[in-house]
Amino acid sequence: MKLLHGSDFHLDSPLAGLAPEKSVQRRRELREIPARLAALAQAEGVDLALLPGDLFDGERVYPETVRALARALEDMAVPVFIAPGNHDYYHSRSPYAARGWPDNVHIFTAPGLESVELPGLNCVVHGCAFDAPHREDDPLAGFAAPEDGRLHLLCVHGEVGLTGNYAPIDPKSLERSGAAYAALGHVHAVDSGKAGNTLWAYPGCPEGRGFDELGPKGVLVVSFDGGVQPAGKFVPVCQRQYRVESVGVDEFAAALPREECPDLVRFLLTGESRFPPNLTALTAQAAPRFFHVELRDQTTLPTELWARAEEDSLTGLFLREMRSRLDSAGEGERDKLLLAARFGLAALEGGEDIRP
Repeated sequence: MKLLHGSDFHLDSPLAGLAPEKSVQRRRELREIPARLAALAQAEGVDLALLPGDLFDGERVYPETVRALARALEDMAVPVFIAPGNHDYYHSRSPYAARGWPDNVHIFTAPGLESVELPGLNCVVHGCAFDAPHREDDPLAGFAAPEDGRLHLLCVHGEVGLTGNYAPIDPKSLERSGAAYAALGHVHAVDSGKAGNTLWAYPGCPEGRGFDELGPKGVLVVSFDGGVQPAGKFVPVCQRQYRVESVGVDEFAAALPREECPDLVRFLLTGESRFPPNLTALTAQAAPRFFHVELRDQTTLPTELWARAEEDSLTGLFLREMRSRLDSAGEGERDKLLLAARFGLAALEGGEDIRP
């Protein structure tokens, strides 16, 4: 047997960090995720799909988004299970409570575990739903699948750990569950582990939505072969990636791709620079090469300038003070202090004879 495990689509995310026209385009691309997964499910020949939550980003969902999701899930033509999460929790006015979902889709609606038998696959899917934005209890507490020779699967939105605000799942609960596989949602990066004989996994999100969600994004395809442990493979499905790259300020122009790149890239400018790089001009130079680009200045003052901190002069006094502050500054404060050092040096050298 083979299953598709995907979660955390976050359809209709606002994507406020992008220009308005780019946000619209990215929301449209996110809306295409279910259709891409339907095509993948058909290509892989999966027998069922487990989607543990946060398929929608919040309560504000466009009707065309719901229709697109329902249409794609029907196209999968296999049993599909949805376990609503903290962003798309189940309530009387949620999209999940509306009529019109395909017959092959089962939506868990209660915080307690529900078991659905699939005799044709000789398996049972156990799942539950968030019914509020937060949940502090372990959804698997006290659960143990019967030893009946069938394949038992979990479809749950939550965080593996002892405490938390989003259905904390004790690893011991996973071990006691007796499930062969726990399809989890909530974490936006691929992760997996084993608790007893239970393999648990997060597929991450299928499309990144910010620079905290870097690199390839996708879903998991998990295969079961008799008594052998399930084997999962990560399948990238994202149209674009968020990337963060460091580049020397002097090599920036040469580092730009010749062809247009579909990704969203943040460049960290490094190296030594007496004056702050002109981020506006450099961004304009790079913008035509990427879907979205932004720059961060992480250059430092030249070594020879810091050497002048030992001078018996106003410049030396200023540099000693700035170096002391930089040494004790936090990450968020360093950029401001470095900029202040540059402006201070420019002002001092304009009014003080600094010739050797």
